[in-house]
Amino acid sequence: MPRARRAMSEINVVPYIDVMLVLLVIFMITAPLVNPGVIDLPAVGKSSLPPELPLEVVIKADASLMLRERSKAGASERKVSSAELVAALREKQKTHPDQPVVIAADKDVRYEEVLKVMDELQQQQVRRVGLPVKPAAR
Repeated sequence: MPRARRAMSEINVVPYIDVMLVLLVIFMITAPLVNPGVIDLPAVGKSSLPPELPLEVVIKADASLMLRERSKAGASERKVSSAELVAALREKQKTHPDQPVVIAADKDVRYEEVLKVMDELQQQQVRRVGLPVKPAAR
């Protein structure tokens, strides 16, 4: 009695490995020959104006205000009232409308005092207002 043939359930992967090795060799040879696209970036000249140093409104622990102006020659600091601060900022805004203003408050100052100063700056249409922070020691 002849034996019944069983279906073969194995896949012969040797031809696939041969094809993969041939493709690998082709890619290894052609990869160094391909020129990557060179991007020609636009050039920008240097700015004619140096960046402006920010004006600092310093709020002390006793809620007094100081106006600190930094320049390349040095820094000047003077005590101002709220009205004098507004007048000084208005004067500076006439000549330098985009000069940033930084509100530096003592950590013991009530948040309400900082908000008052920010509100006054907003009413004077000061565009760039920031708050400096000291990085935490790790």
